[in-house]
Order: sequence, then structure tokens, then C-alpha cells
Amino acid sequence: MKALSHAKRRYFVGRQLSGAFRLTIWLILLFVVLTSDFAIPAPLAWGQSDGTTGYEVKTAFLFNFAKFIEWPASSFATRQSPFTICVLGLDPFGNVLDATLQGKVIQDRPLAVRRLKDKSEARSCQIVFVSTSESPHVADIVGTVQGTNVLLVGETNGFAASGGTIEFILEDSHVRFAINTDAADRSGLKFSSKLLALAKLVHDEQHSKGG
Repeated sequence: MKALSHAKRRYFVGRQLSGAFRLTIWLILLFVVLTSDFAIPAPLAWGQSDGTTGYEVKTAFLFNFAKFIEWPASSFATRQSPFTICVLGLDPFGNVLDATLQGKVIQDRPLAVRRLKDKSEARSCQIVFVSTSESPHVADIVGTVQGTNVLLVGETNGFAASGGTIEFILEDSHVRFAINTDAADRSGLKFSSKLLALAKLVHDEQHSKGG
């Protein structure tokens, strides 16, 4: 009986591992579609193994958001303007953003990285990563970029439901993301179906409450 109990335990553990393995492979294959020409290996994009940090993973995501979202020409001041990824608030990336994205090109535009001193500067960016230091001001930041094609990305719990466009979330030690489809519509940006397929889709908090 004891041997049978051990055998059952091994069977159920094996099934759990098999399910987890299949899920991991599925996620990797999906991400390969998005990262086929990116420098960070796709398997690392779903975890922090082999020395890869969470912010290296988030950098990879930011780059792919830029690739798989369509920005209208009106998003840029001139034809020569760079595609700009900005950080608002205390910068958690260190030199990762600059080092990883150096020399990259988005929509035939050189990619630039900026740190913002004030939320009003966010209107001149294409992507704005809103640091957790700015979490008390999310509503003001959302209001500041209203009427622009700015993509707001954050990692504070509830960022997307509060009106941000994309929120990084941590599930089972993996970095994933949620997209607020209401905020996406407001931004006037066209999201790739491949990107939407990878995301958890949410709405504005007021919308969810029926307001």
C-alpha cells in the first residue's frame, strides 16, 4: 500500500510538471513570434533565470510593444524625430534601457531613451514607463497625455485599471502584462493581434464597476 501511495504521488507530480512544461513551451513559442530579431533570447523573456533581471525582461517587452503597435505619423514632431521611450519618476532600469536599446530602430526611426523631470514632458514621447514612485499621480499623468498617441506603461498594482495602457504583472515568477483596452482605444494606437493574444485584457476601473 505504501509503495502504491508513492506511485500515485509520483504520477500526480509528473502530471503537474508536464502541464507546467507545456504552458512554458507555449509561452516561449508565442514570445518567439514577437522577439525573432531581438537580442535577448526568447526563453529568458518569461523568467529571471541565467542572470536575467526583471528589468532586462521589461526592456525586451518595451521594445516589442514599440514593434507591434502602430503609431500614426502625427505622433512625431517631424519625419526625422526619433522613436522615444521615456521614464517618468525614479528610474529602476539603471543602464539596462540604454545599453540594450542602443542602435535599435522602430518604424525606420532611431530609438532614443529619455528620463523625464516632469509629467508634462510625457506628451512628446511614444512610450512612457511610469515608475512606482509616481503611483500617487497616475490619474494626473493619464490626464496629461489625454488626446495624444502616448503609450503609458507601469508596474504598480492596478495601474491599468486606473487608466494606464499596459501594466507589467508578476505571475509565478514570470513577467507578463495586462492591456487596458479602454486606454488603448483612447490612445489612438493600433495594437497587433499577436500582442493582444499574449496579454490579460482589462478595462478602466469605472467601466468594470458599471460606471
